[in-house]
Amino acid sequence: MLAPRIQGSAFLDLYAGSGAVGIEALSRGAASVAFVERVPVALAALRANLAKLEIGEGFRIHSGSVGSWLRRSEKGSSQAFDLVFLDPPYDAGEEYAATLGLLGGAAGQFLNPGALVIAEHRGKGGSKERLEDQYGALERTRLLVQGDAALSFYAARANAVA
Repeated sequence: MLAPRIQGSAFLDLYAGSGAVGIEALSRGAASVAFVERVPVALAALRANLAKLEIGEGFRIHSGSVGSWLRRSEKGSSQAFDLVFLDPPYDAGEEYAATLGLLGGAAGQFLNPGALVIAEHRGKGGSKERLEDQYGALERTRLLVQGDAALSFYAARANAVA
């Protein structure tokens, strides 16, 4: 679904876990991937997966919480991304609002013009993870529900003031 946009993109994998999504982006031609993950076991799995696949360049791993990384980096980062994927633990509903709020506001400089933010969340029956249509400058452009999982696609509104 994202294949045409991945080639040559700067990809940000938030709540990266084992790195499957970011690794897939690299395999499809992303120019670079930044992984952000705080759980030590997940970081170990991410590093092991990259090593097993003999991927030694084109990525950076940032250990720590997503919120802390976005707040710390927003003050001096020159890196901006074309695609941002976030998949917090489904039961951490507050993480969705906090992260999307930062990306739609104070940390909006992380988004290149035309960037797309994709949030994976619970589909049917997930009231705590029901995402808003808008977070600051981010506006949902598409919702794809497949069984218990859903993807919400957000783009920055051109005329929004963050």
